[in-house]
Amino acid sequence: MDKYESAWNNMFLIVILIWMQTGFAMVLFSAALKGIPNELLEAARVDGATEVTIFFKIIIPYISGTILTVSTTIIVFTLKIFDIIMVMTGGQYETDVVATQFYRQFFMYRNFGYGSTLAIVLLITVIPVIIINLKQFRRQGGF
Repeated sequence: MDKYESAWNNMFLIVILIWMQTGFAMVLFSAALKGIPNELLEAARVDGATEVTIFFKIIIPYISGTILTVSTTIIVFTLKIFDIIMVMTGGQYETDVVATQFYRQFFMYRNFGYGSTLAIVLLITVIPVIIINLKQFRRQGGF
């Protein structure tokens, strides 16, 4: 397989991932934007703020918790992506990720040490993102 075919495979997998996560992200961002008080935006306009200033100085800081939550959730989802790669390509055609390599090493090749190491690497990669998400959730009063 030449490099252009593997690039197309990866591009189509990226499109699938974007399609899967867009609905989730849009629902959260829509709810966050509707949660911004209109009085706050009107006060900024009365004070002479431009729409760009309102966006960067009011809207972005107001929904920063949602931005962080969506970002970390998508990062964790991307790191753990296994099902899409396995169903679409089986990890072939240069579309291998850590999770598919773990599966292949552990279950197919019976290389338990290497497979376990890959699982631990994936876990260590995901844990900091989850901790950041939990701290943000706690800061917002989730628990």
